Amino acid sequence: MAKEPPEKTPDGHFVVIDGRRWRATDPDIPEDVAARLRRHLMAGRREVRDAEDGEAERVARGRVHGAKVALGERGVPWWEESGEARRRRWEEGLARLDADHPE
Repeated sequence: MAKEPPEKTPDGHFVVIDGRRWRATDPDIPEDVAARLRRHLMAGRREVRDAEDGEAERVARGRVHGAKVALGERGVPWWEESGEARRRRWEEGLARLDADHPE
């Protein structure tokens, strides 16, 4: 059975999970790009969990942060950016992640 999407605030800026607000992913990101960014995010989270030293954890946390910024979940709120700035954020973020973590 498919999992229900999280509840969103009326303005669409946040999702509500277990009563807590989290910034929503930028809805303008094309689905194929968002899927690739989510793969980096989840891989980074697994790397954080499995890190055997401080350096590995630092690199992994950087991957998580980079993916979350590119998705619009961290950094300047996506609803405050121009369309061009939003596109540049996810394109440059994905390019960096792909270059640093080729699959």
